[in-house]
Amino acid sequence: MPENQRPEYDAERTRAFEPVRPSGTASERTTQIPASSVQEAAWPTDEEAWPQEEPDEPSSAPTVRNVPPSEATRIMPGEATRDLAPPAESVTHKLNPPAEQPRAATPPAEQTRAAVPPAAETRAFPPDNPRNPSPSEETTVFASPVSEPEATVLGPVMVDEKTAAEEGDARRKNRRKVLIVAASVLGLLVVLYGADMLISGGNVPRGVTVAGVDVGGMSHTAAEQKLRDTIGPRLAQPVKTQAGDVTTEFDPQGAGLELDWVATLDRAGDQPLSPITRVTSFFTSREVGFATRSDEAKLTAALEALRAKTDHDPAEGTIRFEGATPVAVDPKQGQKLDVPGASDKLLADWADGGTIELPVATTPVKTTKAGVQKALEEFAKPATAAPVVVKGEGKDATLTPEQLAATLVFEPADDGNLIVKVDNNKVVEAAGPQLKDTEKEGKDAEIVFEGGKPTVKESVDGLGIDWEKSLVPFMDVLKSADKREIKAEYKHTPAKVTTEQANKMGIKEVIGEFQTGGFAADSGTNIRVVAEKVNGAIVKPGETFSLNGHTGPRGLAQGYVEAGIIENGAPGRAVGGGISQFATTLYNAGYHAGMKDAGHKEHSYWISRYPAGREATVFMDNAGNSLIDIKFTNPDDTGVAIQTIWTPSSIRIVLWGTKNYDVSGSTSEKSNFTEPNEVKKNTQPCVNSAGAQGFTVTDTRTIKDRRTGQTRSESRTVRYDPSPKIVCEAPPAG
Repeated sequence: MPENQRPEYDAERTRAFEPVRPSGTASERTTQIPASSVQEAAWPTDEEAWPQEEPDEPSSAPTVRNVPPSEATRIMPGEATRDLAPPAESVTHKLNPPAEQPRAATPPAEQTRAAVPPAAETRAFPPDNPRNPSPSEETTVFASPVSEPEATVLGPVMVDEKTAAEEGDARRKNRRKVLIVAASVLGLLVVLYGADMLISGGNVPRGVTVAGVDVGGMSHTAAEQKLRDTIGPRLAQPVKTQAGDVTTEFDPQGAGLELDWVATLDRAGDQPLSPITRVTSFFTSREVGFATRSDEAKLTAALEALRAKTDHDPAEGTIRFEGATPVAVDPKQGQKLDVPGASDKLLADWADGGTIELPVATTPVKTTKAGVQKALEEFAKPATAAPVVVKGEGKDATLTPEQLAATLVFEPADDGNLIVKVDNNKVVEAAGPQLKDTEKEGKDAEIVFEGGKPTVKESVDGLGIDWEKSLVPFMDVLKSADKREIKAEYKHTPAKVTTEQANKMGIKEVIGEFQTGGFAADSGTNIRVVAEKVNGAIVKPGETFSLNGHTGPRGLAQGYVEAGIIENGAPGRAVGGGISQFATTLYNAGYHAGMKDAGHKEHSYWISRYPAGREATVFMDNAGNSLIDIKFTNPDDTGVAIQTIWTPSSIRIVLWGTKNYDVSGSTSEKSNFTEPNEVKKNTQPCVNSAGAQGFTVTDTRTIKDRRTGQTRSESRTVRYDPSPKIVCEAPPAG
C-alpha cells in the first residue's frame, strides 16, 4: 500500500488517525470506560511518525493481547501517542528497557493497523475528523472482534522520568568506580614493571636459552658458568652428522671450531622495555644460539676429507644371486656433500649435542624399489626355481639353477622397472660342452706340401648347434613352472677357409725362409711339437698371425717337455723351453718375405746362434696366458702359407705366396759395451758361465715393391744386457 494512502474501513470502522501531543498529565488523560466497551489505539501510518529502526530480533516485537472490558481506556482528544498504550497488565513488551532500546521502525503502510487479538476489532469515533479531534470532544474507543492482524507493531512505551534520572545517576557512579579501579590496576602494573626492571637489570633477559640450556634471568657470570658446565664437556666429543643416507662423525676441534662464551651471551641482548614482552617472557622461551670462533681453512679441509665417507655414485637397483637365490638390491641415489652449506650448518648447530643434518646434492637413479621387487617376483624367482633342459640329437644338456642365475642380466629402464636379458654366451658356455659330441667339427682347407710344392687340401663343412635360433624361446621357458626345456637347433657350419678360397689365394711360390739349429734335445722336442701345429697354417690377406694364439697353451698335456729358458737374465728350465728358437726362425722368415711386424720382443741378452738385433722370444704362463708373443701381418692381397721343416738338429720355416717384394737386411757394428756381473748360486740346477758383454746394435731392413718399384727402409735398435758370470757354489750344509 502506498505511504500516503490510509486504510479504508467499512461503515462500522473509523479511519486511523495521527496521534497528537497531549496537553495534560498522564493521570488526567487516562479514564476507565464501561465494561461493555473495548479500546483500540489508532496508530500512525506515516513512516516519519516513528524512528526507522528494525528490532534486534523478530521475537522482540511487542505482543498486544486481548484487553478485558474492565481494563479499557478512554482516549481524550489531544493526548500524546505514548499515553494511548494500555496498562502494563494488558500489554506485554518484549523489548529492552526503555532507556536503552530504540523505538521500533514504522512498518510498511499495509501493516500499520494496530495488532489486536483475533477476537477484537477497533472502532474510532467520531469518523468525521479522525486525525485531529477538537479539545471539547471526547472520543470513546470501543473494541470489537476483527480479523487476525497482518503484522505486529510496536506500541509506545510509558517512561517514568524520575526512574530514568535515578538510573542515570547510578550509571555515572559506576563509571567513576570503574575508572578508579582501572587507575589503581594501572598504577600497580607500573610499580611491578619498575620493580621488575630494577631487579632484572644487567641480567640475561628471561626466557633465553642457548643450545637448549635455559639461562634467562641469570647474571652473565652465572649464565656463562652454567653454559660451560652443561655444554663444555661435549665440545671435545665428535659430532654426529647425517649426510643424506650416510651417518658419520665430525671432529669439531680438528676443524678449528671453538665456542665464544661472551659473544654467545651478548646475543641475548639487553632487557626488553616492552611490558608485553616482559610479561610473555614468563611463559615463552627464545633460543639465541651460540657464537663460534672458527678457522675457515681448517673447517673446509675437514669437510672435504669427510666427503670420502659421505659421497657416492648413484647405484641402480638390480638383482643379485646368492647361489640360486635371487636377492633384490634397492636403488641408491648418488650424493655429494655440499661443503659451503655443511659449513654453515656446523657453525650454527655443532654445540647443540644432537645429530646435524648436512646438505648434499643428489643424483637420481632410474630404477625404483617397486620396480626391482617386480622383477624379483615376476622373473628372477621363477627363472631359477628349477633346471632347464636343452635337448640335443641323442643327448641332452641340463642347466642348473645356479647356471641359470649366471645367465641373467638386469638393466635399468626409464620407467623405474628392470629390463631382464639373457647372456646367450653364458648359456652356450654351460650347455655347449655337454652337447659337444652331437656336433661335427668342420675342417678348413689346408696347404699341404707334397713333392716340395704346396697343394690345397679340401675343406669339410661341419654340423653345429645354431644357438641363436635355439635360444629364442629361452626367456619364456624361464618364466614357466613346467615344460622347462628347449630344443637344440642344428645347422651346417662352413669352414673358415674353404677350398675355393684357398685356391684363389695365390699361394704358389716361396716368398721368404729362414733356418736355425744348435738346440738341445729337450728343446728340439718342443720345437718339433710347435712346428707340427704351425705347418700348413694360412694367413689371409690383411690377417695377423699370432704364434701363441695359433698354438694355444703349451704344457705337458699338449706334448711339451721341460727345457732350458732364460729367466730374469739367467738360465733356467720350464715346460715348453726352446720355443723361442722357433719364434726367432719364424720372425726372420717373415722378415725376408716382407711381412709387417705386428709385435715381438728380443731376448734380454744376446744368444750367439741368432742374428744380433733380429731375433725374438715368446712366453706363456702355466694357465696358458700369453705374456710375450710374436705377430706379423700379411700386407698383400694374396694369401701366405707357412711350411715348417724340422730335424733333430735344425728348424726351417718357409713362407709361400706370391712374391711381391725383394728384401735385404744389414746390421750395424756393436757399440756401447757393458761388462757382466758375477752371480753366485748355491741352488740346482747351476751351470758355470763366463758371461758376455752387453752392447747396442741396429738392424735395417730394405724392402723394394716389385709392383711399384718403390723402396723403403726400416731400422730397429736393440740394447742387450751383459749375460752374467755364473759361479756355482756348494749348497748350504744341513
